Amino acid sequence: MPRLDCVDARGRHPAAEGLRPVHRCGQQASTKAGTSLGARYHLGGRYYQGEFSSILLCATMKSWLQKSLCCVALAVSGVPAWAGLTLGDQGQLTLGGDFRFRLEADWDSQRPDGSEREDRNRARVRARLSLGWKVTDTLALGARLRSGSEASHQSPHITVADFDGNDTGDADFMVDKWFLERRSERLWAWAGRNGFPFWKQNEIFWDDDVTPAGVAGGWSRPLAGKGKLAFHLGHLLLPVGMTAFSGSLSAGQVVYEHDGAGTDVTLAAGLYAFDGDPDDPDAAGLRNGNGGRDYSIAVVSAQVRQSLARRPLVLGLDYLHNNENYSPDDPLAFDNRDQTDGFVASAQWGSTEKGSWQFGYWFARIETLAVDASYAHDDWIRWGSAVQTDSSDYEGHELRASYGLGDAGRLVARLFLAEAITSRQDGKRLRIDYNLGF
Repeated sequence: MPRLDCVDARGRHPAAEGLRPVHRCGQQASTKAGTSLGARYHLGGRYYQGEFSSILLCATMKSWLQKSLCCVALAVSGVPAWAGLTLGDQGQLTLGGDFRFRLEADWDSQRPDGSEREDRNRARVRARLSLGWKVTDTLALGARLRSGSEASHQSPHITVADFDGNDTGDADFMVDKWFLERRSERLWAWAGRNGFPFWKQNEIFWDDDVTPAGVAGGWSRPLAGKGKLAFHLGHLLLPVGMTAFSGSLSAGQVVYEHDGAGTDVTLAAGLYAFDGDPDDPDAAGLRNGNGGRDYSIAVVSAQVRQSLARRPLVLGLDYLHNNENYSPDDPLAFDNRDQTDGFVASAQWGSTEKGSWQFGYWFARIETLAVDASYAHDDWIRWGSAVQTDSSDYEGHELRASYGLGDAGRLVARLFLAEAITSRQDGKRLRIDYNLGF
């Protein structure tokens, strides 16, 4: 059964989520056939007794505050990150979720014309609830409920307090994943709405919260020695907010992995063809004409994993290039037709285990047309709108420190320093997150 947001024992995510490193989660215990909905949950060597209805209660509450408090209560009371239930002969039902509390500060920021933006300080939350059903040994259904604004496909966060008196925005809950997946030893495929199905090591090119709809699949085979070669393909509809789609993405990627003696290497190369639809009214919901613009972006990545001072060390490089040619009919793209490259370098050292620290550094230079900014990250910069970030035309740094609080919790601090490449726009941002799995 693919766990929706889990990783395997080596920290790698199932192919349907792009094999990207994410947090570990509680192990799933086997149960006897015919177990009732009040089944036992297993986590960290302990068992918990819980009712299925109590977990779903969070999803039925009316306000964001009630749902958030419910999520915290479940986590604190001992409901594990993932719980396996056997429903007679129907298969296995998997439930899980996460909650985040964030403090965020933006300061020392200028607009493109050089005028000052007001400083901003706010508190935000994110809540998600996942559901998976193992139909057979190779076939599964999955869905996820998330918080956020219905108008934003980039962010699941809700502002609960703005300490400068600004509007806190919308507080909605919606289903952002629903899919059917089939997996075997070497093949996988899914249809529906799901996460990005290609390997990546950061969110510079594609935000993890953006969930396209369509079909994707992959195939892998072992090579001589300790290598493995994988191919990923997908044709996906691109979201505009959480209720509409406009344009499509057709993509293919090849990934090579080598497990060496003390050093593991991943190499990836992909081509991503964004096909805009200028005749679609929903395309107007994407900023800066992105809904009607084509992109043909090649992404080449390398990651090296080894040990330094008995702690994991991960080094990463990404190069992006947009091969699309633009005409004067698209003035923004034509005026920036030489702004088509992107580069990211990163280093992370430390452990994500309980009681351990992890430190990281990222440098990025992303030119205006190096990415489709409507689907890239919303972390580094403030410019854009309340529901969509203009995530290109910048260079800067991210400094990160995180501390493991156990299987379910982690404290993360991230400092972003960024400035625009073609204008006077810039800014500084600090985020402190408390992440809790349940």
